[in-house]
Amino acid sequence: MSEQSGKEMMLSRDRVIVRTSLIGIGANVVLAALKAIAGLLAGSIAVVLDAVNNLSDAMSSIITIVGTKLASKEPDKKHPYGYGRIEYLSAAIISAIVLYAGITSLVESVKKIIHPETADYSALTLVILAASVAVKLLLGNYVKSVGEKVNSGSLVASGEDARNDAVLSLSVLASALLFLFAHISVEAYIGVVIAVMIIKSGLEMLTGTIDDILGVRISGDLSREIKQTICEDPLALGAYDLILNSYGPDKLQGSVHVEVNDYVTADEIDAMARRIEYAVFKKHGVALTGIGIYSVNTRDDEIAELRTNVTRLVTSHDEVMQIHGFRANAEKKFMTFDIIIDYAADRKAIYHDIQAEIADRYPDWEAAIVLDDDISD
Repeated sequence: MSEQSGKEMMLSRDRVIVRTSLIGIGANVVLAALKAIAGLLAGSIAVVLDAVNNLSDAMSSIITIVGTKLASKEPDKKHPYGYGRIEYLSAAIISAIVLYAGITSLVESVKKIIHPETADYSALTLVILAASVAVKLLLGNYVKSVGEKVNSGSLVASGEDARNDAVLSLSVLASALLFLFAHISVEAYIGVVIAVMIIKSGLEMLTGTIDDILGVRISGDLSREIKQTICEDPLALGAYDLILNSYGPDKLQGSVHVEVNDYVTADEIDAMARRIEYAVFKKHGVALTGIGIYSVNTRDDEIAELRTNVTRLVTSHDEVMQIHGFRANAEKKFMTFDIIIDYAADRKAIYHDIQAEIADRYPDWEAAIVLDDDISD
C-alpha cells in the first residue's frame, strides 16, 4: 500500500463520515421541529424534551463533521503525528452532550412527578411520535453500521444515541396511548426511566472514549496477525515486544523486536527489516517505525544449555507469561533477558524471587533481568 493510496483511503473515509453526519443533521432538525410544534400544542413535557434531544443529536453530528475535518489535517512541524486524535475529543464531546440531555430529562421528569400536568394529545402528535420512532431506529442502525465500517467512534456514538432516542420516543408514544385509552398518566415516570437509560449510555460512551485517549491494549487478533506476518519472513525466528500507538482511528504506528540467528549479517538484517515493514503495512495498515533485534546463540553449546536451564527455571513460575531476548557472554559471565509477568500477580515480588533464584543457581554470573510489560498478545 503506497502513501498515496493511504491518503486516498483517508479522504474517502472522511467523505463517508461527513455525508452520514449530514444525513443525521437533516433528519434530526426535521424531527425536532415537528416534535416541538406537537409538544407545545399538546402541552407535553415529554414530547418537548424529545424535540430538544433531537436538537442535541443534530449538534452532535455537526461536532462529528468538525472533528473529522480537523482530524484530516496534514501533519506539520508542531504535530508530526497528525491530528487524528481530535476524533477522540469530538466523540467525548458527543458523550458529554448525551449525558447532559439525560440529566436534563431526568430533572424535568422529576419536576413533572412533583407537579403533574395533564397533556392533550392529538392524532397529529401520535403520528409524529410513531414516525419519529421509525426514523430514529433506521437512522441509528445506519449511522452505527457506517461508523463501525469506517472505524469512527463519533459515528458509532451518534448511532447508539439515535437508537436510544427511538426507545425514548416509543415510550412517550406508549404513555400517550395509555393516557388516551386508560386515562392513566405515566409520562413523567417513563421520562425518569428513559433519562436513566440515556445517562447510562452517555457514561458508557464517555468511558470508551477516555480509554481511547489514554491508550488501550491493541486487539489480540491484530497483534497475533502482525506477529504471524513478521514470522513469515525467512530470517525471523520470533516477534516480541510489539508496541502500537494510535494517532487516531486507522493510524497505528509502533515498534517490535525480531529474533534472528546470530550469524545473520547487518546487510541481511537491514533487508529483512525493510521487508517486514512493507509486509505489515500492506497487510494491516500499520507502520512499524522501529525494529529491534534479538540475536539467538547458535555457536556455543554452553550458552545454549544455559538458556534452556534459565528458561526452565523462570517459567516454573506460573505467573510468568514469557521469557525472551536471552543473551549471554560466557567470558564476562553476564546474561540478560526479558520476562513478562501477569498483571494479576504480584509482579515485583515474583521478579525479585526470580532474581534471587538466578543468583543462587548461578552465583558467578551477573544477570540483568528486564521486567517487561504485557503490552500485546
